[in-house]
Amino acid sequence: MFELRRLRMLHELALRGTLAAVAEALSYSPSTISQQLAQLEKDAGVPLLIADGRRVRLTDHGEALAAHAAQALDLEERIRGELEAIRPGIAPVRVAAMQTTAQAIVPRTLTLLRDCAPDLRVELAEVPPEEGLFELAARGFDLVIAEQYPGHTRAHHAGLLREPLGNDPIRLALPTGDRARRLADLRDRAWVAEPAGTASRQWMQQQCRAAGFEPDVRFEFADLTAHVRLVAAGHAVGLLPDLLGAGQEPAVRLFDLPGAPVREIFTAVRRSSGARAGIRVVRDALREAFASPA
Repeated sequence: MFELRRLRMLHELALRGTLAAVAEALSYSPSTISQQLAQLEKDAGVPLLIADGRRVRLTDHGEALAAHAAQALDLEERIRGELEAIRPGIAPVRVAAMQTTAQAIVPRTLTLLRDCAPDLRVELAEVPPEEGLFELAARGFDLVIAEQYPGHTRAHHAGLLREPLGNDPIRLALPTGDRARRLADLRDRAWVAEPAGTASRQWMQQQCRAAGFEPDVRFEFADLTAHVRLVAAGHAVGLLPDLLGAGQEPAVRLFDLPGAPVREIFTAVRRSSGARAGIRVVRDALREAFASPA
């Protein structure tokens, strides 16, 4: 009989690629992961791993068993969901939220949950959307709040279900005394942006290129509050979402962009756990908080 814990380790190895990454994700030592997978090989009676330099990779048998492991983990989640329907709140809901939603709507969400589901334990971490969606598929989180920029669709992970929360306008951010009003006026300015490879950075570069220039990105921060401070101090210009300043007097001048672009904010859950009572109530609270964040 296969042990579910060992199947989870094999599934993680198929996703993450190295024993070290699996060990970090599951809070074990690499030697423990190796020992447990060796025992799983004995249980299976066929080779599951093969050495590949200093790493290991899955054999054909290993790939097949990893696929079945994912199905077994899905089934376990569905069973837990049925048990939770009988006794809500028996399992915590682990949420990954990007920075702007963590600041703008999470506090209101937690207040709503305190009133409607006081026994529900919610665990939350601030995580970039790219990482959050991967970890959701890997069962590191139960629910992720993520974003999608105009024309930049995110890859759809098999087994994940998305649900829109709403739209968040994106505007041009300038120092208060700046006389510029259009992107085309900013070809010679210093820009602040999120790190290369992020959806927001790619979208910002496309907007500037459409205006006829390549942005001079001198400042790169994942923390959007640092963007606001640099713009307010007159050192840079940038593009910022409205959620960042929700409920606050803006420290910078904000101007509409052509076409009034918005980013879509959505939640994602695993198909196998989306029916859990705790996850449903968190999603409902997030929708209400987004609709009226004040």
